[in-house]
Amino acid sequence: MRWLVIGAAALALAGCAHGRDQVGAETISYSTERCFGSCPVYTVTVGPDGQGIFDGQMFTTTRGKQRFQATPEQVRAFAAALASARPTRDRVIEPGSPGCANAPTDMPSVNVRWQGTQGARSLRFYRGCARENQAIAEALAAAPATLPIAALIGDRSGFSGR
Repeated sequence: MRWLVIGAAALALAGCAHGRDQVGAETISYSTERCFGSCPVYTVTVGPDGQGIFDGQMFTTTRGKQRFQATPEQVRAFAAALASARPTRDRVIEPGSPGCANAPTDMPSVNVRWQGTQGARSLRFYRGCARENQAIAEALAAAPATLPIAALIGDRSGFSGR
């Protein structure tokens, strides 16, 4: 009986540890789209092992595909930064959809896809919908800074079209 209790406790603890490891245990792709102006257009994909690919398309310092290596802490920070924006099912937030009644035009969109053992989820977010979705907008704006890709994107300090 004692071994049964010890075994059950070990399984329970393993389940807790597995739940903690879920943050950063997926491949995440984050891509930006064009706007009316000079918004950076790129896709960054990072796996749970920290191996990533940055693909700069427009208005980025680096054009084309560039590999990078993120630390485990950076991968966890990226996943954690996006956690509040992660939908329970695929979701689109754009003008005319629930949660975006009146949005300015010519803003960029961000697409995020989480892919792991539990399946895939995606979010398409039009930045013009930020007023009604402030927490999502802030999470999406902050997430790229957690990865070692700032030099690949370039200096955006004077850019207001986040």
